[in-house]
Amino acid sequence: MDFLLLVYAFLIFYPLLVLWRGIDRKRDRECYILDYECYKPTDDRKLDTEFSGKVIMRSKQLGLNEYKFLLKAIVSSGIGEQTYGPRIMFKGQEENPTLQDSVSEVEEFFHDSIEKLLARSGISPREIDVLVVNVSMLSSVPSLAARIINHYKLREDVKVFNLSGMGCSASLISVDIVQNVFKSCKNVYALVVTSESLSPNWYSGNDRSMILANCLFRSGGCAILLTNKRALKHRAMFKLKCLVRTHHGARDESYDCCLQREDEQGRLGFHLGKSLPKAATRALVDNLREITPKILPVRELLRFMVVSFIRKYWSHRSTKGVVSPKPVINFKTGVDHFCIHTGGKAVIDGIGVNLDLTEYDLEPARMTLHRFGNTSASSLWYVLGYMEAKKRLKRGDRVLMMSFGAGFKCNSCLWEVVRDLDADNVWKDCIDSYPPKSLANPFMEKFGWINNEDPSTFVMR
Repeated sequence: MDFLLLVYAFLIFYPLLVLWRGIDRKRDRECYILDYECYKPTDDRKLDTEFSGKVIMRSKQLGLNEYKFLLKAIVSSGIGEQTYGPRIMFKGQEENPTLQDSVSEVEEFFHDSIEKLLARSGISPREIDVLVVNVSMLSSVPSLAARIINHYKLREDVKVFNLSGMGCSASLISVDIVQNVFKSCKNVYALVVTSESLSPNWYSGNDRSMILANCLFRSGGCAILLTNKRALKHRAMFKLKCLVRTHHGARDESYDCCLQREDEQGRLGFHLGKSLPKAATRALVDNLREITPKILPVRELLRFMVVSFIRKYWSHRSTKGVVSPKPVINFKTGVDHFCIHTGGKAVIDGIGVNLDLTEYDLEPARMTLHRFGNTSASSLWYVLGYMEAKKRLKRGDRVLMMSFGAGFKCNSCLWEVVRDLDADNVWKDCIDSYPPKSLANPFMEKFGWINNEDPSTFVMR
């Protein structure tokens, strides 16, 4: 009789034990952001209108038509006068960079942001278990990750990932790597470092598709501390809900629209093709198609399906050929805030149209583009910082991050705010002045005379 009781007890409690262990193990795989630190270069690296004009005029390859093109581009870019550039530009040596110039630019960011992040979080460098570094346009030997390990004396068994060539979408790729490590390792700290090196990538030729990059990209970076320690979840800022990566590298048109190459004179630069908007839209649509069912409530998905079916049904039945408006998914039913990559004004406008967003939703991205410019993969975290500085982020809110990158890629993820956030960050000195009354920059006022010049008599003033 006792034996039968033991058998019955085993049959009852063993499945419960297996279920509990499965749930418990899943909790150890959660991905939390403990803290992050965006880089703010020193004021002597600010690119105001007057200095930017001097830099452009230093190029001997540009003519009147190129000046007009650049003026139009910068005036409509949405970028203000407070952005930052690499020190090599202030030395007048942007056309002749050295390896040390490139390395020094990223090391200045490393030493500032990583030290501030670790000091504020109370985490020792020796406690870091995973290090992911992404700097797309600079690959050094030893790697940039090795430089961080050497400077901070990380442990010998630290798991290291050094990414290059991933473009503006690299920070979410780094988060994805961390998330996958967390699935197999318990009680782990991970440090993600995301930036770009502009020093070796100034284009000194006159190809319009390549000189455009000189106007759009700015210096910046972010260090992010993540963990899967459940004991620290009360200290966390964000919890990762899901992450989706879309890669269209197999399509030649998408692959060719955004790449590093040499022009006809052999000058290296970053090419932005005319097919870029089309490639970005296609990647965005495919990415949304996959992430939407993961982040929106069932009622919204059902509503969209029903409305789509009715529209399709009546369009076939209609004898007058009248087609009702295309149904739109309401992303706000599952998302409270939209953290959009600051690839440019056109990128922000395009996502706003596709997701049916308001100016309030787009404000963080627009203000980040105006204040810090396109800082490549780190841009998303400046946008997130703006939301935090404006005290928009409350416990339980859901934040959708979206980024694009060369390849061509579109990556997105959803974060849940774990606690109310209102701490000081990179925006603290200027947040009260945002949004400004006007985002217009003074380039047209300063250099508008170029549009009235005659090519046959033009002389640079």
